[in-house]
Amino acid sequence: MHTSFVVLGLVVLLGVVGAKDMMRNIVFDKNTPDVFYCPIHKPTGFDKMIVKARPLKKLCEFEGEPLPDDYKSDCYQDIDETSYACKEKYRIMKRLKKASFEE
Repeated sequence: MHTSFVVLGLVVLLGVVGAKDMMRNIVFDKNTPDVFYCPIHKPTGFDKMIVKARPLKKLCEFEGEPLPDDYKSDCYQDIDETSYACKEKYRIMKRLKKASFEE
């Protein structure tokens, strides 16, 4: 009986973590280095996610500062301005800099 509760708890936890990861999805493709992709509607599944290409300079545009009242993001729930987005931009820029250094 105790084992079934543990298994059920793990299944619920994985579902929540998976949904959270899907909600904060920012995609970068090295074949299109000038843009990133973000969901424009609430994702219901990775296979049904509709994304929009945005210029890389628009990712974390306000650098973690509060958004202006008149700001309208093209990404679902302003995901392009979250702390996660700023970390992703840092990671992407580091990767691009490393790639250009190696060439």
